[in-house]
Amino acid sequence: MNEPCKAWDLMTESAVYLQPAFILQQRKYRETSLIIDALTRDFGRISLLAKGVRKAKSKTAGILQPFIPLTISYVGKAELKTLVDVERRACSRQACGIHTIPGDMSQPFSDIKGLALYCGFYINELVGCFLHKYDPHPEVFSYYGECLSALADGSGMEAALRLFELNLLECAGYGLQLEYDENEKAVESFKKYDFNVGQGPVEAVNGQITGKTLQALSARKLTDPQVLSEAKLLMRTVIDVYLQGKPLKSRAVINKVFATAQRLEK
Repeated sequence: MNEPCKAWDLMTESAVYLQPAFILQQRKYRETSLIIDALTRDFGRISLLAKGVRKAKSKTAGILQPFIPLTISYVGKAELKTLVDVERRACSRQACGIHTIPGDMSQPFSDIKGLALYCGFYINELVGCFLHKYDPHPEVFSYYGECLSALADGSGMEAALRLFELNLLECAGYGLQLEYDENEKAVESFKKYDFNVGQGPVEAVNGQITGKTLQALSARKLTDPQVLSEAKLLMRTVIDVYLQGKPLKSRAVINKVFATAQRLEK
């Protein structure tokens, strides 16, 4: 029996037990509690009330943080569930639902530091924007773990972010047409294109995106520096269209970090 089936077996009408999860964000509630937004493997994005975890003797608050692999149990029929148990989860590739990232997965994602930490908050914010609550997306949980693994490793962060953006949009129903232009002609690597979010690539002499980049995104192979630069521009444009002008707080912070680093280098 596979792991998702086990999780569904450990469920009643009003309770879920031993569900793999990551904390996306938290906020204080009353004097000693927290309200938590979490991404679960089998139940999507959920809201939890963690009672009393801010008390001085609480052993739970320290692990109710973003980027730490957790196993949670919760109860309740209302939209806001009540957290009843949480444990830190050893993040093996299988346990985290990760299937495609090579290398050692034993390091804790809580080791994410520096710019990677801000990038982690960025993908958390994206999940909150594009996934409805209580809409199961096990594949997003897997992509999320893969992205955190790359951020923790510290290499290939740009590629990891672009792939997560692309996969998240596809899972949320906003998949991009990358292989054919508006005339249903196959994209050619040496040509330039503009990108219409509703139609896909539009061939243009002064287009900002090369066919090479569109093909690389379609193949999920992002290694070339030019491809990464153009992919960032394309994905930012697409995300901004779907957010309808809603600013991303994490993106603003990342921009400030880059600006400060550039000033210090001068």
